[in-house]
Amino acid sequence: MSITINIQDLEKFRKGRTLFDVRSPIEFEKAHIPGAINFPLFSNEERAIVGTAYKQEGKEKAYVIGLEFAGAKMSHFLREARDIAKSKKLIVHCWRGGKRSQSMSWLLQNFGFEALTLIGGYKSYRKDVLESFKEKKYQFIVLGGKTGCAKTEILHHIKKSGEQLLDLEGIAQHKGSAFGSLGEAEQPSTEQFENYLHYELNKLDPTKRVWVENESKTIGKVYIPKEFWNQIKAAPLINIERSFTHRVNHLIDGYAIYSNEELTNSFEKIKKRLGGLAYQNAVDAIAVSDYEVATEIALKYYDKTYLHGLNTNLSPDIHNLKFEEKSNKEIATKLITYANENGI
Repeated sequence: MSITINIQDLEKFRKGRTLFDVRSPIEFEKAHIPGAINFPLFSNEERAIVGTAYKQEGKEKAYVIGLEFAGAKMSHFLREARDIAKSKKLIVHCWRGGKRSQSMSWLLQNFGFEALTLIGGYKSYRKDVLESFKEKKYQFIVLGGKTGCAKTEILHHIKKSGEQLLDLEGIAQHKGSAFGSLGEAEQPSTEQFENYLHYELNKLDPTKRVWVENESKTIGKVYIPKEFWNQIKAAPLINIERSFTHRVNHLIDGYAIYSNEELTNSFEKIKKRLGGLAYQNAVDAIAVSDYEVATEIALKYYDKTYLHGLNTNLSPDIHNLKFEEKSNKEIATKLITYANENGI
């Protein structure tokens, strides 16, 4: 008999249990519940065959073919499950809580596993994720500033001081500019980014303030959910200013570690917006390792872009703060003090 749980109880029941996603590898790779392990009932090819049979020959034929595929791998499933889930406690799900998850749960239960089945499967999880962006409210403080202000580093010092942080660029695995993919792993799909975002938000206390970096609607190739992005844009914004020289040096420290080819390829992404002459001057500078000139060219472009975004910002509460050559840790401390004194 299948023992089921609702999506609302997933996190409660996950403690001490392994989450098995029995969808095919291609479904899992597109997007999945964070922390789930892909334990596919069918390979990509087998799933395609079963799906075709369902459409062309009906449910019964597809079921028989599915049994033939899965039946031949039953002993393999049991050995793999024992190796992965040492506690023998599992939650199993497929796309919508249908035959795939029910079949796997039945098999594992008959061999001593405590296997729960998620009602509605991944489909119910996605519905919960998307609804949460519309319904849940947070007390955000947005940290803004021109490129090179070291906002990410400052925010992590703020977190070390005991404040809550939502690191959107960390979740997106991208730093947000044409150079943002350097040193990062491949970005998740937008759907997977939303799943990770939902997962990180669930760790936060919504009754306490949350610091977040000022972002555009996209970070690299992923999109921030519209309703959630609007909530951030309506939050108080602390816009910090640091000297042009400081910002140039900060960016050189962070990006000169990459090859000239990688840097040139990044400039190629903004060639049209830079203009032909500025682009060529930047590329020529990189070729002779003159990173200061190349960085100054990039900053002049990004400063214009940032100022345009600041002028159209939706926040009703903008605070402009200028810092001299203080350390990122000192600025973090001053920002926390400022937020406390101004009731942000």
